This record gives sequence, structure tokens and C-alpha cells, in this order.
Amino acid sequence: MTPTLFGRWQTRLLLLVTVGVLVSIPFALGLVGSPPGSVYFWILGYVAIFGIAWDVVYDRLQKNRWDRDWPAIYQLLAGIWEFIFVVCGVKIFGFLPIPLPKEELPTFWVIVHYSIVWLAVFAASQSLMRILFPKWRFRGGQWL
Repeated sequence: MTPTLFGRWQTRLLLLVTVGVLVSIPFALGLVGSPPGSVYFWILGYVAIFGIAWDVVYDRLQKNRWDRDWPAIYQLLAGIWEFIFVVCGVKIFGFLPIPLPKEELPTFWVIVHYSIVWLAVFAASQSLMRILFPKWRFRGGQWL
């Protein structure tokens, strides 16, 4: 079953609030060598907020495909696009507020954090969601 827009939103928020937060905690505490701080949760929040908006676009694009499918490679491309958008908003242009000056934001750790969060959320969406919510796929991605 292809996810509906509401199913996309539910799945995105559920995975970012659970898996995304769990992966972000070691970064925020500085346990992985990153500078500690809440900036990682801010970025996670921006990914969630902008992801909800981008899901409207993704849903429209998906409906134009002949099989209405959204292959994993498209998820990868969407993840890269969302990363570029958030990093430009936080680091380059600075129109997204964070709790430290944009010049002090460690680009390397933002890339590492986002990559690990994205991989964890992707893996959870392809495995854990199917185990914990067996009818999730058949309800268009909706778990409520």
C-alpha cells in the first residue's frame, strides 16, 4: 500500500519523536565527540516541520507516477534535499534560529548527526514499523 499524506505525516512524526530523539541524545550530551548542546534537537525539529511541508510535494509527485509507488531511492533523494534545505537555513543563511551563532555550528557534526538520524529512521520505517504495526502498510502508513 502506498502511504497517504496523513500516513506520511504520522509515520514521520512518530519516527522522529522516537528514533530521532534517541539517536540525538548522545550528540546533545557530547558522548560521541560532538560539542554538547540542544542544537541537534533544534535541527531535528526543523527536519520534522519542513518534512511535513515537503510531504505535500512528495505526495503530489507520487500521485503522478504510474504505479503510485515511492521507491527507496526517492526516499534517499528526499532525505538529501531536506538536509540541504535545513543546513542552508541554519548554517549558511541563518533564517532558522538555533541556540548558538551560526558560525559556531559545527558543520561536520551536523552532517554526521543528520546522516545517522536519517539512516536510523529509514531503517526503522523499513523494519520496526512493519513489526510493531503489522497493518501499518495496509492503512496507507497510518498507525493511529
